[in-house]
Amino acid sequence: MKNRLSPWNLGATLYMPATRQDIVDAVIHGKIPGLRSLVICLEDAVSEADIPVALANLEQLLQELNEARRTQGNNDWPLVFIRPRNTEMGKWLIEHQQLMAIDGFVLPKFTLSSLPVWWAIMADTHLCLMPTLETEDVFDVVQMRELAITLLAHPCHERIIALRIGGNDLMNVVSLRRPRHLTLYDSPMGYVIKMLVSVFGPRDFSLTAPVCEHIDDHAVMAQELALDIAHGLVGKTAIHPRQIEVIEQALKVTQGEHSDALRILNSTQAVFKSQGAMCEPATHRRWAAGILERVRVYGFLNEQNAEGIRVLPLTQHK
Repeated sequence: MKNRLSPWNLGATLYMPATRQDIVDAVIHGKIPGLRSLVICLEDAVSEADIPVALANLEQLLQELNEARRTQGNNDWPLVFIRPRNTEMGKWLIEHQQLMAIDGFVLPKFTLSSLPVWWAIMADTHLCLMPTLETEDVFDVVQMRELAITLLAHPCHERIIALRIGGNDLMNVVSLRRPRHLTLYDSPMGYVIKMLVSVFGPRDFSLTAPVCEHIDDHAVMAQELALDIAHGLVGKTAIHPRQIEVIEQALKVTQGEHSDALRILNSTQAVFKSQGAMCEPATHRRWAAGILERVRVYGFLNEQNAEGIRVLPLTQHK
């Protein structure tokens, strides 16, 4: 179970509104190829007027998933999370629904002040947590440092798979929308992601990358994915099944990366040259361990057939 709930198993995390009627097919019957994790969303993807319909649909969905789990197990399923609308809805779900087939909750608008409320709701469950960083205080490095220190010492720490970066909500805080032909890193989110990695990364928290809302522009998304990986992010939010393959390809490992990782982890030399670059096991060991975890889950990139996901200069998309 611990290996199943590794952050490396998230991949492209597809968000599906709880009003959808095909979620069971996606989970049990493999309707969406390559799907590793999904979030049944009761928050931004569902209008206030549709909440009763969404909750009724979720109840039926849970009955089907629970029965399938009892008879089939769920080791081959994608990871399944629910994103409640708020703490009140989270509490109601815990108290009124059978969640045995659910792996965890995505916690919206997560802050230091909401931590004790969420933990009071979830402490006695089996559910893992994916808090979403998407409020105004995320822009404040002091508040993020305080949150990271608090989470590290809190009993919820062992239940956190990853922290999700809510790109669209954060852009909304500063009255912006992501540029159509640029990556998020060319916006204020570039600072935010770098800061969050600097604050949470050294404390061994995994962070997932924000969604790319431009569904049909895979070239820009490939550019952004390359930057996501360069920043050490694990997995990426998806809003359409067509994005899954692009994200999966970006998470694959090149033969060169794998070769370097093996040499770094097994070398007795303090420093050596490989493929035209310096390798220093003392400083590259954690990177190398991550590469081996990525190749275990995603495999190797077929570099001869990878032209569709190669990073292109952004000027070519304008």
